[in-house]
Amino acid sequence: MEMKMLRWMAGVTRLDRKTNVEIRERFGVAPIPDKLRESRLRWYGHVLRASDDTVCKIGLGLDIQGTRPRGRPKQRWLDTIHADLKAENIHPDHARDRAVWRERIGKADPASKRDKG
Repeated sequence: MEMKMLRWMAGVTRLDRKTNVEIRERFGVAPIPDKLRESRLRWYGHVLRASDDTVCKIGLGLDIQGTRPRGRPKQRWLDTIHADLKAENIHPDHARDRAVWRERIGKADPASKRDKG
């Protein structure tokens, strides 16, 4: 849906054979999955830097008792975070230094680079 709207704004159809990358560069827009990954990692860094008695830190380490239902396991937030960390080749220890963490996770947003300059 995202690319359909960008193509419509650019006045480009699929018959023009323009790649999605070319259209995104034209508008300075990052792919939505990359933006979501960046947002999740930014929140995760915030939680890791928080003190141990905050609600978000307690909730992160909370273990639920009981058995899971049969079938495929549901996607958990921490599983997604670990996959994001692996994809970006980042270690959670980097979150202690906020400047380094923001630099490592801020790769998806070309608009922020444009606005900062």
